[in-house]
Amino acid sequence: MSKIKIGLMGGTFDPVHYGHMVTAEAARYEFQLDKVIFVPSGHPPHKAGSPVTGAEHRYFMTALAVTSNPNFEVSKVEIDRVGPSYTVDTIKYFLDQYHGEAEVYFITGVDAIREILTWRKVEDLLELCYFIAATRPGYQLWEMHQRLSVLLSHQLERIKTMEVPALAISSTDIRNRVRKGRPIKYLLPELVESYIIKNKLYL
Repeated sequence: MSKIKIGLMGGTFDPVHYGHMVTAEAARYEFQLDKVIFVPSGHPPHKAGSPVTGAEHRYFMTALAVTSNPNFEVSKVEIDRVGPSYTVDTIKYFLDQYHGEAEVYFITGVDAIREILTWRKVEDLLELCYFIAATRPGYQLWEMHQRLSVLLSHQLERIKTMEVPALAISSTDIRNRVRKGRPIKYLLPELVESYIIKNKLYL
């Protein structure tokens, strides 16, 4: 019996937008994943000192965004965890949930993968799961490969790349637009836009 293939889409999702959704769906199709679980970070270590919207708001926005896709789910595992959210703990959690019967693919941007050597227990991570590094058209991958050249060949094989056209959309830009009163329609799901307006986020 073949293992179930789970995609984990990690991120701050502040807010979640169509770039995230397109990336998740592209990864699901290209790597034949059975489902993609969005995992909003609780206390992201790399954002320490930066203002991050409350975890519950980010969770609800993500939950609203995935409702229309039966292949998408959202998990509160990092939000409910006390202390900093480390990817290695999240991967272990999901492997335990599926009793070792799942193959896990962690989906993130190529910018994040470039910094993977600074991640907690990176050697363990590369044994536990595969990584899907999403890049935008025209992005040069040589810099990522150069940074990761210290990894062993079998570790490098665990990192896959995938081109995604919609990655020019960014959460930072959306927050800035809201602050300046500029439109955010068509950059993110309507339900998420309504939630932002109703809860007066990013003003």
